[in-house]
Amino acid sequence: MARPKPWEVNDELWAVIKPLLPKVERRSRYPGRKRLDDRLVLQGILFVLHTGIPWEHLPQELGFGSGMTCWRRLAKWHEAGVWQQLHEVLLAKLRATDALDFSRAAVDSARQSPKRGIKTGRSPVDRGRAGSKHHLITDATGIPLAVTLTGGNLNDVTQLIPLLETLPPVRGKRGRPRRRPDAVLADRGYDHDKYRRLVRELGIRPLIARRNTEHGSGLGTERWVVERAFALLHHFRRLRIRWEIRHDIHEALLSLGCALICWRRLTSLR
Repeated sequence: MARPKPWEVNDELWAVIKPLLPKVERRSRYPGRKRLDDRLVLQGILFVLHTGIPWEHLPQELGFGSGMTCWRRLAKWHEAGVWQQLHEVLLAKLRATDALDFSRAAVDSARQSPKRGIKTGRSPVDRGRAGSKHHLITDATGIPLAVTLTGGNLNDVTQLIPLLETLPPVRGKRGRPRRRPDAVLADRGYDHDKYRRLVRELGIRPLIARRNTEHGSGLGTERWVVERAFALLHHFRRLRIRWEIRHDIHEALLSLGCALICWRRLTSLR
């Protein structure tokens, strides 16, 4: 039996995504060309995400439609909040199976060299080269909870509170949805007493390594999960370098990538 391609959308995944897509009614008068099936377009988007191929080079013979059709559909679905909803639905399913661990969270950032566009900036640690940053927070097992995009000139610690405030309400169990971890782990790049205080005000215990101290705090044995999550996220070749000029397109692919990592973890539990 042939192994399914990573960009193929099986029936189980499609059953989760389909209800989230906005309904588009075809005009009765002057209907024009028939709209390409959403499932095929989604597979075209995933093909670009996995392979990193330029949108305009998407092979027509695969039946996914043109690259511009996939690009436009990706943008419209992102504007409608489809990818964020998908991520939250999958997080809720993971929490329902007790796969999420909110006893602690781990944060980190990774720099991207972009083509150009909004949310870029000259990095103070890379000879002034323009760049963007991915800021990621995971649960204690490495499941991505939220990701943000900023210019490469912004200090990591300044994005700690915005990243924590981006955490979605995670349902899946009776009672109130979970919005905050018990503690957050970070490396020395996040060392600042002001931000430790702000983290505590959110009801979270900061576990942040201090500068100018010897290594061996033990945080590395727990923080590696966020580095593994970055490796999984950047396994999608389209996310390794920010090729999109429009930041919302890149953010859409980031959200989709996080959702796919959650889906893989969910299916691995069965």
